Amino acid sequence: MVRFLVLALLSLAGVTQTSASPTQASEPPNPTEEQPPLGTGSLSFPWSHLRLPGYIVPLHYHLLLHPNLTMLSYSGTVRIELQVQNNTNWVVLHSKGLRITTATMLDQNLAHLSDKVLPVLHNPTHEQTAIFSPRVLSGGQKYFLFLEFGAELGEGFYGFYRSTYRTSSGETRNLASTHFEPTSARMAFPCFDEPSFKANYSVSIRRSRAHIALSNMPVEQTVVLDDGLMEDRFAVSVRMSSYLVAFIVCDFRSVSATTVSVYAAPEKWQHTHYALKAAVKLLEFYEKYFNIKYPLPKQDLVAIPDFQAGAMENWGLITFRETSLLYDPATSSGSDRVWVTMVIAHELAHQWFGNLVTMQWWNDIWLNEGFARYMEYISVNATYPKLRVEDYLVDTCFAAIGRDSLNSSRPISSAAESPTQIEEMFDTVSYNKGACVLHMLRHYLTDQVFQSGIVRYLRRYSYSNAHNQDLWDSLANHLDLTSMMNTWTLQTGVPLVTVTRQGSHLLLKQERFLRTAHPSDPAWFLWHIPLTYRTDTSTSIHRHLMTTLTDSVDVGEEVGWVKVNVDMAGYYLVHYDGSGWDDLIQLLKDNHTALTFMDRTHLIHNAFQLTTAGRLSLDKALDLIGYLRSESHTVPLLEGLGYLEAFYRIVERRDIPDVTQNLRTYILWYFRDVIDRQTWSDKGSVSERRLRSELLSLACHLGDLPCLKQAQRSFTHWLDSNSTLNLPADVAETVYSVGAQEDTGWASLLQTYTHSLSETHKHKILSALASSRDTNKLTRLLELGLEGEVIRTQDLDSLIAMVARNPRGHHLAWSYVQKYWSTLVDKFQLGSFSIRNIIIGTTAQFSSTEELTEVRLLIFPWQYHLLSEAKFLTEVAMDNIQKNILWLQRNLGTLRSWLDQQID
Repeated sequence: MVRFLVLALLSLAGVTQTSASPTQASEPPNPTEEQPPLGTGSLSFPWSHLRLPGYIVPLHYHLLLHPNLTMLSYSGTVRIELQVQNNTNWVVLHSKGLRITTATMLDQNLAHLSDKVLPVLHNPTHEQTAIFSPRVLSGGQKYFLFLEFGAELGEGFYGFYRSTYRTSSGETRNLASTHFEPTSARMAFPCFDEPSFKANYSVSIRRSRAHIALSNMPVEQTVVLDDGLMEDRFAVSVRMSSYLVAFIVCDFRSVSATTVSVYAAPEKWQHTHYALKAAVKLLEFYEKYFNIKYPLPKQDLVAIPDFQAGAMENWGLITFRETSLLYDPATSSGSDRVWVTMVIAHELAHQWFGNLVTMQWWNDIWLNEGFARYMEYISVNATYPKLRVEDYLVDTCFAAIGRDSLNSSRPISSAAESPTQIEEMFDTVSYNKGACVLHMLRHYLTDQVFQSGIVRYLRRYSYSNAHNQDLWDSLANHLDLTSMMNTWTLQTGVPLVTVTRQGSHLLLKQERFLRTAHPSDPAWFLWHIPLTYRTDTSTSIHRHLMTTLTDSVDVGEEVGWVKVNVDMAGYYLVHYDGSGWDDLIQLLKDNHTALTFMDRTHLIHNAFQLTTAGRLSLDKALDLIGYLRSESHTVPLLEGLGYLEAFYRIVERRDIPDVTQNLRTYILWYFRDVIDRQTWSDKGSVSERRLRSELLSLACHLGDLPCLKQAQRSFTHWLDSNSTLNLPADVAETVYSVGAQEDTGWASLLQTYTHSLSETHKHKILSALASSRDTNKLTRLLELGLEGEVIRTQDLDSLIAMVARNPRGHHLAWSYVQKYWSTLVDKFQLGSFSIRNIIIGTTAQFSSTEELTEVRLLIFPWQYHLLSEAKFLTEVAMDNIQKNILWLQRNLGTLRSWLDQQID
């Protein structure tokens, strides 16, 4: 409603509104040689496009900021050196929510062009500001724009915003930090806030003696001012995009080694050591892998108490959510360690991919995020092999396929113009699909060719911007990769390859894989698929590039079985027609180790995805995982178990008692041995610890008596210690969840949550609190989340999803979202991943047409009918619900019959 009204008011005020130009516009408004000073009343805003004009380019920002952490506001000045390419009277740049009090134009000798106050016009809808110069700015000349401005420190998570932390004595302390990506630098200072406008930055920050100031570059000079304040003047930055600028004023402590420092609130300082060690190790790896030295003189990593994302790659000053940087061996699980290492690896990869070479525009954000996501696996596998991060790559690709097999998916490279559309690009497609397509390309090209192509790309476009095509040209060298890779980046969806055995040949057919097909869907899709396959007659991996809708390969008459997409290196699903699935089911029963653990995992995933799409009967997929009692590897075991748990949660939520009870009985009976082998400790490899954590959590959720008794014993010990006992981190959440079902346990956990200084520990407690079967307690939690004091606003989206996952809480969570929808959109912004998490988290298990209608009415009311972002949210949520409805229609009867046979 508010956004619709803003559009109407601006049109009444005479601000020009037109549709966005898909390319950067470069024609200036007609200049005038000399005009008398005009009041803004007789001037209309000179620019109508969402993107800035290209005829003025920023070269160097001189930025001075003075944040007041008591008044929670700041003032600042910026002097921007400009290169003017065409004659104009106007400078148009970005500004959002800033009070610009003075605007002055200077020539290249710093002489004033006018002795009058320059008019400043605003177009809030496009987040732009225009400054009118009475004297024409001549093409080919340099000028300086000087602006004085001020603003309140933000209350959210964007721009220059306020964060707080509490000391162990209960004192609340303020700090100021930034988060600019993708389009929020304009909330902190007036700037040309688009990735192609790279410039140098000279930053100065005023602060009290009690605080420190940090920015992208090291402090070059600190001056004591007459009023006793300190002014830190930072070294000039390298050329970079505005979204990478960062500054922080805080009282944090740090640990340092070589050029790396890790900062945190003083009482959390002792949890920074693991991050420091990991960052130093990973930075050294990247310098060798990319064959380019890290370009800056220092690299800071800072844990920010209030932070919406996981982390942000600001050049030289990376900011993190505390759970993504701080590691406490006493309260952090094996999975927590993997997470911290992977996030650090991701952000450090960005120092090259994204910072040194930046995408030209946000439609290609995958060049940043897909690469950084994939480099996590390459770098951590090399530096921390015991973490076995390759085990997690399948989850990354399965998540991408989950999104990509819905109608609402999009191409990796997609048009995005408005800030909300740009925000939406930071999704599973850019990150996960981008990474998996790169994984496929690396296997296709070989490791060496891939690596040398990356180095070529980084060297060629250093301190500059690049497109998709630039990457293909760099990687290919003398190959033509463009036609192949365009089918993966410019086309929506994931391919399904159907394999039919006919004598000595495999007949191949490709099509788009959809779990929710609609008659209106275009049927014709074509990918260039680098197929791989393995047979029982050879250990070799056979390769074939499939570039047509149908194809065939000769495998020989004597072959018994064929497994296509070896180790899931390719981003496609495989369906085995005829007796193909039966052959593989028999193989797994007879000798499952004939296939690698990755191939076994891939078969399980593909089979259950095909059942969702109605392409394979559910009993066939369930027969496939009938071998799992013999499975010793965590990844395929958890993949199969994960589907059974998902089915259980759907039927539990739909209150289908016979299937719910039989499925619970079957899971606990079938996996009895592996459940009983788990110890309630933190011992073992990361893989073993992950299995223990997930398996015991499920067993207790299913009401397994031995599990419940052990968890209750551990919880009683914890209560008796007055909450000071450190439970084994891998099972702590399960123990807390069992204890949270009693009034005294829930109250003790909430008290511990309130006073704990460890965000990682608090996350485990919050999950347990949200598992209560008492709806009054769940309501209380949601109220605390909205208040934002005990439960930070940054954790509200997770909390809502946790409550929705609880069978007693799903209606409650959805009602809460309906009631506070406008408030949630105000807190997190409509295109943000937090809003996506809330919608998908609360609707993920919806499976009725009535719920489908409710979701449509919530997100897509009439007042939003012009906003594409509302449409996007609606489509994703509705696709998921439609998928669940279809799954029940197609598979519930089969599941009931299959379970009856197993139980009998």
